[in-house]
Amino acid sequence: MAPDSALSTQVESSHTAEFGVGQVVPPGSSGISIIVVGCGFAGLACAIESVRKGHSVVILEKQEKVEVVSLNLNVGRFIMRWGLHDKIWPICGHATELRIHNHLGELLQVQPFPQSLYGSHSYNGHRGELYEILVEHARSIGVDIRLGQRATEYWEDENTGTAGVVVRGERLAADVVVGADGLRSTARKLVLGYDDKPKPSGYAIYRTWFDARAAGIDADPLTTFLAGTEDVLYGWIGQDTHFLASNCKQGSTVSCVLTHVDGADIDESWSFPGNPEDVLAIVKDWDPRCAAILSKAPAFVDWKIVHREPLPTWISNGGRLALIGDAAHPFLPTSIQGASQAIEDGVTLAVTLQLAGKSAVPMAVRAFETIRYTRVRYAQLLGESTREKWHRADAGARGAAVDLPRPEWLLDFDAERHAYDVYAGVAAEIARKGYRAPVLP
Repeated sequence: MAPDSALSTQVESSHTAEFGVGQVVPPGSSGISIIVVGCGFAGLACAIESVRKGHSVVILEKQEKVEVVSLNLNVGRFIMRWGLHDKIWPICGHATELRIHNHLGELLQVQPFPQSLYGSHSYNGHRGELYEILVEHARSIGVDIRLGQRATEYWEDENTGTAGVVVRGERLAADVVVGADGLRSTARKLVLGYDDKPKPSGYAIYRTWFDARAAGIDADPLTTFLAGTEDVLYGWIGQDTHFLASNCKQGSTVSCVLTHVDGADIDESWSFPGNPEDVLAIVKDWDPRCAAILSKAPAFVDWKIVHREPLPTWISNGGRLALIGDAAHPFLPTSIQGASQAIEDGVTLAVTLQLAGKSAVPMAVRAFETIRYTRVRYAQLLGESTREKWHRADAGARGAAVDLPRPEWLLDFDAERHAYDVYAGVAAEIARKGYRAPVLP
């Protein structure tokens, strides 16, 4: 694609007096209007940071009632900048370490888990509780969240310099549309030009979260280790299966995730009630602590993990629609980065829109994709390699060989600062050479 001269004007230095890391500008001062489709972690982060950057935001969420995680060190700094630390920290678990066992219960490794590092914090809590706080905060700063609004069509018009959606037959327009509508993204079709069908990954997970005291965790000798006041993440790894259990909030709550082989067809739905007998059958020959923990759960969610090939692009031809979060790049649970990378997406896009300005929204969207694409892909690959490592560990694997990877390049990263630092160079390169779709690393 040839360089676009109209875009080449917006490549000045990002470090201006009014812009900067952690700074909040007057509401609506950028003049940029944004429609965010999807009120998950990606959409909320994009909306919150966009308001802080002076943009006006409407979130459209198809559910009538919003329902619903681990926010890692690389995005904990945003919780702090948004002023939410004191609300979120008390409701989170603060695991000090990960204790990894083989499936028979032999301890293989104790991996320290710093909760504060690189000037940031980790926040590991119940999705619904974290989510409720983010929704409340978004509304308090002026984000217009509209529930029961299903976007049935996406469009962009280069002649008017607008994009938008159709909801209940009404055509809504904005300067940019953000597709944060998850794995079943409707926005993806406009970006790709075709329906991108998911495939079974061959795996599924059973999830549960329950009150430890009501379940009698402290009364069973096999589970009393979860009743302590120190939060710890426990793991068991075996052939094609791994099980993670955590005691949260000083032993008052237990969270479990059991990943296992499952080739079920997922065309219609990806989440079902889990059958307790099926759950217990998976660990019947494992360390008896595993079955003891899982037998106390009042209910399970059976979540089928789907596979999507990496998208060739996250943005539309006209540069006024961007996919973020799971709509652009689904993550495996073993990455422990799905929500974190979604938040990084939203923050980065808010910054590039601020720096490009209303007259160069396509430049902002193209720069956003360029800045984010390779980093996200490497984070995805890390989750894939971790699952394979745990599911294929030989009998002698122990120590650091079974660690959950927590590399510095992933966790010691400030997406907002990075976007300010590199935007001018990225935009100049796009203006000089023209936009090119990213290349997979």
